[in-house]
This record gives sequence, C-alpha cells and structure tokens, in this order.
Amino acid sequence: MSKILMLCGDFGEDYETMVPFQALQAVGHTVHAVAPDKKAGDYVMTAIHDFEGQQTYSEKPGHRFTLNASFVDVDPASYDALVVPGGRAPEYLRMNPRVIEIARHFLAADKPVASICHGAQLLAATGLIKGRKLSAYPACQVEVELAGAEYMGIAIDAAVTDGKLVTAPAWPAHPAWIAQFLAVLGTRISL
Repeated sequence: MSKILMLCGDFGEDYETMVPFQALQAVGHTVHAVAPDKKAGDYVMTAIHDFEGQQTYSEKPGHRFTLNASFVDVDPASYDALVVPGGRAPEYLRMNPRVIEIARHFLAADKPVASICHGAQLLAATGLIKGRKLSAYPACQVEVELAGAEYMGIAIDAAVTDGKLVTAPAWPAHPAWIAQFLAVLGTRISL
C-alpha cells in the first residue's frame, strides 16, 4: 500500500480532512498528516463548512484534528502520494515556501495528488498546473484559470481525474473523489 502525505493547517474543512485521512487508512494506506510548525501529537483546528442557501458556505467550529507526523521531518521523496484538504487552510499554506516546495515535488514527479475544495489554491501557487483540468470550490475558479489550468465546473458531488491529479469541488464529492483517488493509487479492495 501507498505512503501518503496530507498537508493540513488550521481551519481546514473538518470533513475534507478527517474523512480521507480515515478512509485511506481503512483500506490499508499509511497516511501522515502534517502542518507547518507542528509536530506529531499537536493538533490543528478544523472548521465545518455547510451549504445553507447563502451565496457561499457557512463556517462553524470543527474538531481538533491530531497530527500524526512532524512537518520538519517530511521528505516528500519518501511518499507515494499527496492529499490537500480544502477549507481555509490552503489560503495560508500557499504562503509557506516549504509547503510549496513539497507540493511541487509531487506534481513535478507525476505522483498521485488528491485536492478538494480550496486545495486548488495551493496547487495554483506551485506554478505546475498549467494545461491541467481540475475542479475546486467555485470561488477558486479564477485562481485555477490564472494558473493556466482549465476549471471544470462540475456538480458538487462529482470529481475529475486528469492523469494522476484527482480534484473535487467540496465534501459532498467524497464518494467520487476518494473512489477516483483509490483508482489512481491502484488500490484493490476485496470483500
């Protein structure tokens, strides 16, 4: 099974952090969740984003998500894949040069990458998504297009795979997004 790195930060979307973290482990993958300036055992605060009829999502406090690896120890070459959860965390993560360096490694090496919601902000900041097709939360369309990628305006519960890049607009897409990422990883599940 694959060794997967998950880049986290405060106010990442609760479901978009916890669900893939748990689902990928449940099928046998090793997942290391890290955040800048944090070590294993520290936590990040998550936020719950919901769609309640306003022009954008609402935000409520989420859970404390405990990290299981230390950011300072990350060697991206030792990982097979990358997961970038959404929420507001990518807005801040994209300003960290080491985070950008890590994300660039996965894209440049053509390793599997799964990004959801605002995770596209981090991908756009790498400068390595030009010519790719990806989805994201609709508010990120401008950044995706300015980075030279084609924004895919798909249903909120759908996902897009472009080579080894799997993206989706928000947590309602978890079934499609995780299934497509597992296919890219070559994960086989038997009952």
